[in-house]
Amino acid sequence: MSGDVRIIVYGANERCASCVNAPGSKETYEWLQAAIGRKYHTDHLFYRYVDLYEDEHTADDQKYIEKIKDDELFYPLVVINDEVAGEGNPKLKEVYAVLEKNGVEPL
Repeated sequence: MSGDVRIIVYGANERCASCVNAPGSKETYEWLQAAIGRKYHTDHLFYRYVDLYEDEHTADDQKYIEKIKDDELFYPLVVINDEVAGEGNPKLKEVYAVLEKNGVEPL
């Protein structure tokens, strides 16, 4: 694997309107860490949770947050190395595909 992989989950305490029966953003963040850790080497993976309304945001964060606020993307939003890997109710298969595209190797 060449380099670090950044996994960022953007979310909020309240669930999005279309995600009533789906897990919350924080739950999705924790679930992804556990699921990825069972399947992949995690030495070069770095996780970060960004609250849409409470955290300080980088310029990159702001780009995704604006798209969420404009309803172009839904939260929880999973971004891996600046590529959207899932939104709303992210699917592991899609997240895994982006991880492997970034050189993350299965156990």
